[in-house]
Amino acid sequence: MNPAPAPAPDAPRDLVGIGIGPVNLSLAALAHPLDGLDTVFYDQRPAFGWHPGLLIEGATIQVPFLADLVSLTDPTSPWTFLNYLRSRERLFPFYFAERFHIQRAEYDAYCRWVCENLPGLHFGHQVDAVRWNPERDVFEVDYTQLDTDGEAEALGRTYTRNVVLGIGTEPYVPDPLKPLVDAPGVPVVHAADYLDHRAALLAAEHVTVVGLGQSGAEIFLDLLRNRPAGHEKLHWLGRTEAFAPMEYSKLGLEHFTPDHTRYFHTLPESTRDRLVESQWQLHKGIDAATIAAVHDELYRRTLHGGWPDAVLTPGVRVRTAGRVATTKIELHLEHTLQGSRSRLTTDAVVLATGYRERPLDRILAGLDPYMRRDNQERPRIDEDHRLVLDPSVTGTVYVQNAETHTHGVGAPDLGLAAWRSAIILNSLTGSEAYALPGRTAFTTFGLTQRRHVPPPREAPALTPLVDDRR
Repeated sequence: MNPAPAPAPDAPRDLVGIGIGPVNLSLAALAHPLDGLDTVFYDQRPAFGWHPGLLIEGATIQVPFLADLVSLTDPTSPWTFLNYLRSRERLFPFYFAERFHIQRAEYDAYCRWVCENLPGLHFGHQVDAVRWNPERDVFEVDYTQLDTDGEAEALGRTYTRNVVLGIGTEPYVPDPLKPLVDAPGVPVVHAADYLDHRAALLAAEHVTVVGLGQSGAEIFLDLLRNRPAGHEKLHWLGRTEAFAPMEYSKLGLEHFTPDHTRYFHTLPESTRDRLVESQWQLHKGIDAATIAAVHDELYRRTLHGGWPDAVLTPGVRVRTAGRVATTKIELHLEHTLQGSRSRLTTDAVVLATGYRERPLDRILAGLDPYMRRDNQERPRIDEDHRLVLDPSVTGTVYVQNAETHTHGVGAPDLGLAAWRSAIILNSLTGSEAYALPGRTAFTTFGLTQRRHVPPPREAPALTPLVDDRR
């Protein structure tokens, strides 16, 4: 690979990436071997961290290890998970471990290894604004360089022909629970910060976990395993009407393929919105193994008679919440089917209430006059993950993990990261930098979608070893 020459101070780069989570890290890794491509990526955090508050011991990611940063597009890349294991002399232990789904902590360590070795990544850089400069036909990206304490140290500006946003998601707190988040003296934490407050939660007399998704299940299980039998004092509740398993059938998983993504993008806006809502069990359910582990732990605690002091209630919403005195919380609950109401007093609350896409408006305020929006005032995003901008803007803004409304439930899925990165790089370079498959699913999504059906393979003709013709 021939590295791009050092640009002049105000020369435009080919691509500036905002955010260094897994999706932009995938893009950076796949861009690395492309000759002459000048890229730089910024992130305001001091170092890479993938949901550090949820790296609970034993918790695994919900996709196979092949859904690393690059393998599903370029399995020969030096940035594969297998090459990470090789560099750590752990290939044989991994081989014998027979793990298709690795632990979250191991995925985090793999990504940090990539960050430590891949050039062009700048942590401690907070992007403040992106503007279009029509006189130079470039984007201006303003940033603040932060010191080790997160304080402003210097201001900077980068010019670029293209931008890619990979700012990820942020913790979501329902309105009835927002007044509790900043309550002093009472542990109310979002699941994203669970490990930072785990000791205080284990020490609390009574703990309530709100949310029936994967994070809620893992946190409830961790608390259950570490509280004394018969004195667990745990509540686990949420709006979902059951402790529903995540859809993990093989044909069901084909909703996380490029084929489904392309099909979804062709649907009308209103249809896409309805479909995303109806497909919640594809990504908001609980892994079946985690459900089994919860049940096994509860059952183990009945072996000597009695039931564990744990209440698991689905179909419950929190209407309002408030503090009682200075050390307790009162939750006003309503059962969504019965219509019955009750109050629950607790000493600590974990909000396993999920995440929402970070709004793009703050960073892209300078581009607002150029942006095209849908009927819900969301940015329009084309098939190649590009913001639809006014034709006067000759540069491109690509979007990663903020396009569920246009690309479906697979938008945040790690298994599509490498494929989407390749789509972006092919678009950016105007060439087939990475060859992509024509077909990725056995399912045919829609009646009018064109499908590439490869011809059947024919066995090669065999040459006789002996010519016995007379």
